[in-house]
Amino acid sequence: MFAEVDRILHAGDVGDAAILDELALLAPVTAVYGNTDGRRLRALLPRVAEESIDGFRFVVTHGDELGSPTPEDLKEVFPEADVIVYGHTHHPLITDLPDYTVTINPGSAGPKRFDLPVTVAIVETEPGIPPRARIVRLKG
Repeated sequence: MFAEVDRILHAGDVGDAAILDELALLAPVTAVYGNTDGRRLRALLPRVAEESIDGFRFVVTHGDELGSPTPEDLKEVFPEADVIVYGHTHHPLITDLPDYTVTINPGSAGPKRFDLPVTVAIVETEPGIPPRARIVRLKG
């Protein structure tokens, strides 16, 4: 599934920096730290990252600074974003907002948390066509 990805966006709660090294073997990685990440990762990673992909402005954030972030809260904080990737709640969720912004919580690909599935999100982009996203269950 990941052999053909062009980029990996990680929305925090990385756990161990070695995970980012492993992901980087697959594709370039943009990552932010989450509320459970320690001092070492906080020194290496930003709280918020921005990327331009196929002409779309992606914002990656853990989202814990908003409490339990909602898509609407995130759009208010990042009004210029076309795609917002966030974490914190670990609830996989894709929301298409009225202005065509897409918010994506990929869930959690690491150890199973709470009663939630182990998931990632796949986003497909093409210039001039709104990004398409889907949640993919990995295991559990």
